[in-house]
Amino acid sequence: MRLEGKVSKQGKYWAVDVPIIGVFTQGHTKKEAFEMIADAIEAVVNKDGFKVKVYPGHNDYFEIGTEDQRTLIAYLLRWQRAKSGLTLTEVSRRMGMKSHNAYARYEQGKAMPTLDQLNRLFSAVCGKDFVLTECATPV
Repeated sequence: MRLEGKVSKQGKYWAVDVPIIGVFTQGHTKKEAFEMIADAIEAVVNKDGFKVKVYPGHNDYFEIGTEDQRTLIAYLLRWQRAKSGLTLTEVSRRMGMKSHNAYARYEQGKAMPTLDQLNRLFSAVCGKDFVLTECATPV
């Protein structure tokens, strides 16, 4: 799984943003901006050994990915829940779970959701659909 980012020239800097996880930064060059976004994501995820790879794309788009999908999904769920202003209990209720611990396991990276579960989790956390697109660069 990769997440889409946007890059644009802003004056003398290159601005980079991965909106779905709320991380943005800038660099003097496009290459530096890509290095900075990888570092920024690794810093906010804050897990030893977690590494992000940047895949430059076409025009103003790029993608980020990692081999540690579980950790990336856990962060994505935490970010979306925080952005929505929901508690663990509220999300658990929306999913019909009796205990908030069941949902918390996904946010902690202790459980890896299937694609169907991930869709249900996103719906409960932020009430939006997400669009899947084909990667701009081969795996």
